[in-house]
Amino acid sequence: MSPPRTYSPYTLRATRLLGAQIRQARRERRWSTRELAERAGITRPTLHNIEQGEPTVGLGIAFETAALLGVPLFHEDRDRLSIDADRTRERLAVLPQRIRKPARDVDDDF
Repeated sequence: MSPPRTYSPYTLRATRLLGAQIRQARRERRWSTRELAERAGITRPTLHNIEQGEPTVGLGIAFETAALLGVPLFHEDRDRLSIDADRTRERLAVLPQRIRKPARDVDDDF
């Protein structure tokens, strides 16, 4: 059995915030946990873990649940998400695909 995973306080705050926003949006829409779980294609215990901010829940599952409710993940403006994704892809295209340590130290002291 592997040791339990630890998470930074920042990560825990972020997952709890997203969970609270999902729970709030669900309640504002007057959806039961059963209804949202069915719409998201997950179990009620998984939804409970999302709403509690459990960091072990799959990222895609949490994001899809948020999207079903209209909870913004990065920006209120969905077009902005596409713009940021395009910019990131462009930057990644010019960065090296692999990062390697030098085989040996280079003696550049002339």
